[in-house]
Amino acid sequence: MNPTRPARTAGRRVDLHAHTFFSDGQLSPEELVQLALGRDLVALGITDHDTVEGIARALVAGGGRIRIVPGIEVSSVLEGYDLHILGYFIDYQSESLRSRLEEFRTERRNRALAIMERLRGLNVPVDETAVFAAAEPGVVGRPHVAHALVRAGHVPSVEAAFQQFLGPRGRAFVPRPAFHSEDAIACIREAGGASVLAHPGGQLPESLAERLKEAGLDGVEVWHPSHGIAATRRWRDSARRLRLIESGGSDFHGTHRGAALGDLPVPERAVELLLDAARR
Repeated sequence: MNPTRPARTAGRRVDLHAHTFFSDGQLSPEELVQLALGRDLVALGITDHDTVEGIARALVAGGGRIRIVPGIEVSSVLEGYDLHILGYFIDYQSESLRSRLEEFRTERRNRALAIMERLRGLNVPVDETAVFAAAEPGVVGRPHVAHALVRAGHVPSVEAAFQQFLGPRGRAFVPRPAFHSEDAIACIREAGGASVLAHPGGQLPESLAERLKEAGLDGVEVWHPSHGIAATRRWRDSARRLRLIESGGSDFHGTHRGAALGDLPVPERAVELLLDAARR
């Protein structure tokens, strides 16, 4: 059996990694919650990139019918690796967190402007106003520029946009200002949350996970759509050796891409373990 596939016959389903249109997701918080209810999930993590704006609306939409886990996904860098750190059970009204997220919003906007300037220099311009309009009400990111490149007819797909222009080897790539992964963990901890290393994949050195554990990391995503059998097994073993919480989710962005919401066998016990870690 492929461990990345859903366990359809036993246990109650949870998904601890999902995005709304406040970052780069397709659905509103209300639509995402309704989808989760329709798929019989008992817990849903709202983990938008560098923003917490969707959490309050998701909590209202849940109305006690499903457990909404307030979260975030923070972009960071460690020893040249781009790492995403998930925060769970955060105080999404924390002033220190919101202040840092406002800095992220400004950095994202400036990065998008720099990318679009490079695209103009490459004679593949996109409509700047449309890019920022598409990002509303959330934060702008490279996916919004990628979709604009597709709409303008410069590339056939979002994947091609990243390959040719927006990815690390793309001709219009602009790196984000570095935010250290250990600082991301500290930021999440300051907001009262538990931290989890997102989708580490098959190539990340385990020594980096050890270093993050020493910095306060609470868990690692074992189950993720990008993890095949080997990566899933590797990070389960690593989590147990390092005493990290085994977590995961579909990384759901919408029906147009990736795994379906709730389609990974994330154990329900992960929710309580993360809550306990946040309380500590």
